[in-house]
Order: sequence, then C-alpha cells, then structure tokens
Amino acid sequence: MAPCGPRSDIAALGPRGMLEQFRTLHPLLQALIAGSFTWVVTALGAAGVILFHRKLTDAVVDAMLGFASGIMLAACYWSLLSPAIDLAAARGTPGWIPAATGVVAGALALALADRWLPHLHPGLPVEQAEGVRTRWSQSTLLVLAITLHNIPEGLAVGVAFGGAAAGPSNDAGLLAGAIALALGIGLQNFPEGVAVALPLRAAGASPWRSFLAGTLSGIVEPIAAVGGAAAVLQAAPLLPYALAFAAGAMLYVVVEELIPEAQQRGRTDLATGATVVGFTVMMILDVALG
Repeated sequence: MAPCGPRSDIAALGPRGMLEQFRTLHPLLQALIAGSFTWVVTALGAAGVILFHRKLTDAVVDAMLGFASGIMLAACYWSLLSPAIDLAAARGTPGWIPAATGVVAGALALALADRWLPHLHPGLPVEQAEGVRTRWSQSTLLVLAITLHNIPEGLAVGVAFGGAAAGPSNDAGLLAGAIALALGIGLQNFPEGVAVALPLRAAGASPWRSFLAGTLSGIVEPIAAVGGAAAVLQAAPLLPYALAFAAGAMLYVVVEELIPEAQQRGRTDLATGATVVGFTVMMILDVALG
C-alpha cells in the first residue's frame, strides 16, 4: 500500500517543489525559519559539550573555527556583495557605491559594538575581556562574545530573505541564494556553539550550564533575521546598502575575531587549510543553489 498523509506529500514534492512551497510563505516567516535553523545548529554545537567534551582536541576546535571563517568570507561576497552590486546596477546606480558604503558602515558598526560591549573571546583569561570594564562573570562575557558574532549573521540572513521578496520580480535566484546563505551560516554556527560551550566546561561549569550558555548565544539570530527582513521590506531601495552592510559586519567579525581565535594556539597551517575548505564549501553552495 502506498504511503499517504502529509509526510508523504512533502516527500513527493522533491527539492524544487519544497522550494516553491517555501517561496509562498511571507518573507518575515521565511526569515524566522531560516534564523531559527541557524540558532538550532548553534545549539547542536553547544550540545557537543555533553557528548564529547573530553575527546574534542584543540586542533579540532581550531579547524572548526577556520572552517567557519571560510564560510563567512565566501558568504560576504557571493551571498551579499555580489547581489548588492547587481541590484544597484539594475537600478542605474554604480555598483561600487552601495557596496563600499555598506561595507564600511557595517564594519564600523561592529567595531563600535566590539569597543563598548563587554565580552571575552574563547581561550583567553577573564583579565583580557574587551569592551567597557564590568564585574560580569566569565560565562556571561563568553556568551556575549559569540552573541556579537551572531548578530550580523542573523541580520545577513534576514536581509537576504527580505531582498528576495523586495528584489526585481521576486527573483527566484535571490531566494535560492538566501537559502544557500542560511545553510552556510548554519554550518559555521556549529563550531561557534562548540567555541562558547567548551571553554565554560573547562572553567568548571556543568555540562548542562555550558550547553545552555552556548544555546543562548545564538538566540539573537532569528531576532536579527526578522528585523533585517522587516527593514528591507519597508525600504526596498536600501536593499543593496543593507546587503553590503551585513557583508561589512560579517567581514569585521571574521578578521577581528574568528581568524585570530583559530590561529592563537599556533596551528596556522591547519586553521588556514580549514578556512580554504570552508570558503570552497560556501562558494559551491551559493553558486549551485543561487
């Protein structure tokens, strides 16, 4: 007897049919689903502290952080800057204007947040916390560091989905590119969940508290995703600038945070190789799906 019911109907759609079904959803709902997906992957990475915290070596963590760096670097261009340039050109604006303006503005916004928000990068003693001086605990500062990473990622996802709806003729290529971006950021969020949970466990926190902290660090992603999509839908002409802004913010995070963290223990060849792999994976995702 052939299977029946909703589950078999979904399976019968195939990838293209599922994409069409997803396309019928409101852009804010699309952004919420995508942002929630990236948050769940962060939680899965944090869950590793319960399963293998005694087996995961520093070399693996360095490779994972390098991989995350490569994902984000590729996403900056293929998922954000390239569409921004194309959209600007289609509207008669030189593509470099919104690209340059947005990148600088996004990087500046993250630089200001990095300067003022108290946070502690994984692997560093609490005395080296950045931002304004506080008496907050090490766990709070670590969670804030990863949260700072996650805000531009969620914003990028939301802007991409909002742009897919606000772009010319509801371009299916923009939607596919937004999905590729969400998949790529989800992949690199796994090591970010690990990066916040493992140091907490090593500092004496319980496995469940470490997992909860890693999970909470990603909760801003669906929030930022919905906010980014809503902003683009309200001001469609700003879409190229918004895409470039998200790219600049992500670029700042990669250069300021992820790459130094991946290489701070001296495994530069390993971290660099993992970065190249991550870059290649994200490039394939975006070009193949977009």
